[in-house]
Amino acid sequence: MLVKINMDFHGDSRFSSSLLPVQRMHLIQVDSVQRWMEDLKWMTECECMCILQSKPISVEDDTQSELILSSQHGTCDNLQILLRRAWIISMELTKIVQKLERNRWQKVHSMIVRTNYHVCSMINEYNTFTRNPSEEMNQLEKLLMEKCSELTGITERCLYLDDEQILTSMKSCINETLNSVGHYFGELIEAALTHEIKNLVKQINSTDNIDIIEAATGNLFSLTQEGARMCQIIAQEGGVVALFKICRQDCFRCLYPQALRTLASICCVEEGIHHLEKVDGILCLADILTDSAHPEATRAEAAAVIAQITSPHLTFSQHLSSFLENMEEIVTALVKLCEESSSGEVCLLASAALANITFFDTMACEMLLQLNAVKILLAACSDIQRVDTPYSRDQIITILANMSVLEQSASEIIQENGVQVLVEMLFEKSSSRSPGEVAACERVQQKSAVTLARLSRDPEVAHAAIKLSCIPRLIELCRSPVERNNSDSVLVACLAALRRLAVMCPDGLEESDFQQLVKPRLVDSFLLCTNMEESFV
Repeated sequence: MLVKINMDFHGDSRFSSSLLPVQRMHLIQVDSVQRWMEDLKWMTECECMCILQSKPISVEDDTQSELILSSQHGTCDNLQILLRRAWIISMELTKIVQKLERNRWQKVHSMIVRTNYHVCSMINEYNTFTRNPSEEMNQLEKLLMEKCSELTGITERCLYLDDEQILTSMKSCINETLNSVGHYFGELIEAALTHEIKNLVKQINSTDNIDIIEAATGNLFSLTQEGARMCQIIAQEGGVVALFKICRQDCFRCLYPQALRTLASICCVEEGIHHLEKVDGILCLADILTDSAHPEATRAEAAAVIAQITSPHLTFSQHLSSFLENMEEIVTALVKLCEESSSGEVCLLASAALANITFFDTMACEMLLQLNAVKILLAACSDIQRVDTPYSRDQIITILANMSVLEQSASEIIQENGVQVLVEMLFEKSSSRSPGEVAACERVQQKSAVTLARLSRDPEVAHAAIKLSCIPRLIELCRSPVERNNSDSVLVACLAALRRLAVMCPDGLEESDFQQLVKPRLVDSFLLCTNMEESFV
């Protein structure tokens, strides 16, 4: 599911956010070999059609090409085929432009013939399963085919020309026609998808059949994975309203998780959040979160929606008045979900929502203190069943970092042995070396250093950190680019924490460390450490 969560500094006391790594991958973002195997049948049939001068290949009834849609295809299959064909056409158009720049006229013409085949097939395929296409779509199909034929004719004439001056003048004409093809193609795809989205929303609104609603909701979710534009169209066509209609009826309780997952994806765009606010969706989410009769999975999906709409990256969500009205109930329910979560994913979603809420309104940190959240979050860090990845630790340390601006937080963290947890987080390392996990580890190191620096204004916290050998680790992170994965943000945070602790315990540093990392201006120490990195290269 698509959820925004905290990742970096946001100003001087906030952290910004990024994508939660539990989202189903986009159609194109799959293993390259798998992608090639899936597309191979498309490309090879196209080549055969070109060789046979676009004459259809005769096939037996029981071995019809997978490219020819039949009534046996479901809506989801039809939409995926449409999207895949559209992706191939987009790639072909890009390649045509590249070949045209190199004056590869023979290649340009053959690729345009191939693209025409894909366009014709896409239109024919879509017309076999669409219901009542609009006049606008019919007109766009006609305009697109006309421009494709025009493009084929122009490039065919270029094959028989040797005059470079004439070919150069014709290139601008080809570019102009290519732009028109791209324009009409884009409009046609959007019109087709809008038409299908309308039908899916209509299915949800016009029936009480659980199987039909489940299928329609699943198809909407699949479309949300195709990008922000699809989410905008779904919201504009009433998708948010329809999904909350599901979440307000007890007879559809088994569909709540899927509906909420789809809502979380749609609400990555402004239109989604606008429609959520319009139908009083936050109150519905609060009701689900606070109702212990709902399964944990349902409440976790509601937490995912909360995490999405409160993301610091979404500037248009900073004035949700209805959220402020329900914030205390929501925060209380999320803390309880963190405490009782039975899996790492549930705890991750709940803590991500809490982390984003601490950015959303400063009152949230005071609420968390009153709810004994420090104890609950630190206990979760010691429970591998609940906090099992750097991503989860990233969310928890974000909450603690934002709470650390409050004076009362220091005593809470001391009481719960939190300083040891913070020092341990300075040693966070990735086990898989995947880019996402490595980045999460950097954020954990950075935010733990920031939290220690803030809390060390309390002498008790500072002395506890020093006893736990915090200073040697901070020095190591400053001096060793490998330990901090060459991260400048980790370096700055560690320098700041080291300087704060050095005030409390100047004898804990060797003279060279003091002269290089503490005594100079922060920027000078930073440049010294980054130059160390360059000397290693």
